[in-house]
Amino acid sequence: MNEHQYLAEYDRKAYPSPLISVDAVLFTYHEETLKVLLVERANHPDKGMWGLPGGFIDEQQDNTLEQTILRKLKEKTGVIPPYIEQLNTIGNNYRDKRGWSVTVCYTALIAYQACQHYINSVSSVRWVSIQEIESMQLAFDHHQLYQIARERLKQKSLYSIVPGFALPDVFTLTELQHVHEVLIGKTLQKKSFRRRLEQADLLIDTGEKRQETGRPANLYRLKPESADYRFIRNLEF
Repeated sequence: MNEHQYLAEYDRKAYPSPLISVDAVLFTYHEETLKVLLVERANHPDKGMWGLPGGFIDEQQDNTLEQTILRKLKEKTGVIPPYIEQLNTIGNNYRDKRGWSVTVCYTALIAYQACQHYINSVSSVRWVSIQEIESMQLAFDHHQLYQIARERLKQKSLYSIVPGFALPDVFTLTELQHVHEVLIGKTLQKKSFRRRLEQADLLIDTGEKRQETGRPANLYRLKPESADYRFIRNLEF
């Protein structure tokens, strides 16, 4: 038997296989804090509980895991996040009551304004602050996934400006600094933070201004290469 014949006769259902899904911890910055997108489950198991957006792979639509998670996020937010990365993979026989289950988890960031109208029109989807989510019981092992994503984003705040992707398309340097401070949990020195940004040349000055604490503040946007840039040294406090 050659390979062509083998594949033609191969029965995928002859061997048990685990449930395979994707989940996303989607962050945004709103009302001076970080928020995470949660979805109320409409079906069993854990019906009525809140959990992370995600779902099963659709072999007819999805050629890759990335296509699956982007499709799911667009279904929940109406848009594709500008920043997304694979976080980790968790699989065992107890995370899902339906049986052996594997999930590939992603972390993503999006501006609140980019999807606010769409999310406000859907009753089963809402943003939850990182303060509120700590006391919530989420579906499956989604609280564990959130904590892993939260720590990953905190670490990225020390050596990148990836948190800026949770801001609107244009923002002030004060807003960019504050989203880093929220993640790290410490106050940063204004001068050293801005000097770091200036030396890296990761921002575009739009030429526009916004009134901020008595005087106009310049508005910036991220350069496309900002997502992959890594500072040589971590932030210092």
